[in-house]
Amino acid sequence: MTTIIAGHFQLQEQIDAARRALQDAGFPEDRISSFYVNQPGQHGMHELGGDRTLSPGAKDSPEGLAKGAATGGAIGAALGAATVPLTGPAGPVVGGLVGAHVGSLYSFSHMKEKGEPEKGGENTVEPRKSGMMIAVALPDGDEQRAVQLLRGLGAHHVERAEGTIADGDWKDFDPLSPPHVVA
Repeated sequence: MTTIIAGHFQLQEQIDAARRALQDAGFPEDRISSFYVNQPGQHGMHELGGDRTLSPGAKDSPEGLAKGAATGGAIGAALGAATVPLTGPAGPVVGGLVGAHVGSLYSFSHMKEKGEPEKGGENTVEPRKSGMMIAVALPDGDEQRAVQLLRGLGAHHVERAEGTIADGDWKDFDPLSPPHVVA
């Protein structure tokens, strides 16, 4: 693995100019990779689509749903049992089912809001933005030169990573990895 410097651009023409400038500066063509980064959630990393098995903000949902359904079911069954003289033996069953449903809906009030930090954690790094990206695998000691070159061409969100670019393809690029923006 080598150090990789990558810059984000909005237009294909900017990527083409950056590729030419990197080559003119002596960076080998087969160690330069350009590609489009999709929006978060649209990388198609799972067979059914999406990037993750569970949404980041929904990790506590199954537990909250189970608690709400159990509590609501117990309360509903108790109320249904109190109505046995009027409803017969179906009262506790129907009461339990209705209570479980209402209790599960109540669990939605405990979901986190967009942008709100996770319990016991914090939002530390903004996810990688979509757009055109060009990356160059560096020989030792050329990091500052590559950063200055990309910034001079108008790159935004210049980032540093470790990986492998071979034959113009960043083989181990992970669009979900947090970007390490160069200060």
